Amino acid sequence: MNEPFRYRGRVIGAEDIAAIGRLIAQNPQASRRQLSVLLCRLWDWRQRNGAWRDMVCRGLMLALHRAGHIQLPACKHTPLNPLARRKRPATDFLVDQTPLRCPLRVVRPLRFCQVRRTAEESLFNGLVERYHYLGYSQPVGEHLKYIVYTRQQRPIACLAWSSAPWHMGPRDRYIGWSPATRRRYLHLLAYNSRFLILPWVQIPHLASHILGRMARQISADWQRVYGHPICYLETFVDRERYKGTSYQAANWLCLGQTTGRGIKDKEHRLTRSRKDVLGYPLSQDFRRRLGVEAATPVCSGPEVVAQP
Repeated sequence: MNEPFRYRGRVIGAEDIAAIGRLIAQNPQASRRQLSVLLCRLWDWRQRNGAWRDMVCRGLMLALHRAGHIQLPACKHTPLNPLARRKRPATDFLVDQTPLRCPLRVVRPLRFCQVRRTAEESLFNGLVERYHYLGYSQPVGEHLKYIVYTRQQRPIACLAWSSAPWHMGPRDRYIGWSPATRRRYLHLLAYNSRFLILPWVQIPHLASHILGRMARQISADWQRVYGHPICYLETFVDRERYKGTSYQAANWLCLGQTTGRGIKDKEHRLTRSRKDVLGYPLSQDFRRRLGVEAATPVCSGPEVVAQP
């Protein structure tokens, strides 16, 4: 192999491919899944939370197999797609739907409960499925889920945060990222994939207050769960439905719009609505934390940082 093979930011050289070939030869009865785990152990290839990167490793081995660099054993079985079989979240829960119309001070202090992998996660999933216009979908990659409760212990809002989209032109230009730098630091971004104020809740300034509280809390929570902080938040706003007023009130910055083509577009045609790309840096030195040197030219625009 003359050119190095690149996969998910990792460069695979001829020696690496030879090592994979030896691993396959030494374990003739192993399945593709077992081989990926063995290779992770050989390379000590782990996620940031310490778990083996066997799914990524399996994808790498399959890519090498398809490129003719290695010969994997035949598939022993084709597992069913768990997402295709996933049941919709249950929505037969009981929750107080009494209209809540009052000043924000009446319900403060709010309690932000991170519910992923807790008994309350099913309530979060069901609320989003029933009341968010997009319904519930499983967040991608690293993710956290929050239910916001009033001091009277009533749920009033839900937020989901997940791994950021791989490439987003307005965001990458604003930060000043090159493709290589983006690959290295993308995990330090969190994407707000769902934000739901329950429909019977009508409290002025609630949404922007929640966004401000989240900006102060999310990095520490991410550090606790995944072993690394968050430096920058982002989301999309569909202008055909919303104006993004609550994000603007919370000092989020509109950086531009999506192309409306989707990540799998090959014909350069609009297939979905264009959305505003909003960003929120969590510190003044966010560019340095995201790998951009101070001298690197970046897209001009107002600096937005979390308020203490």
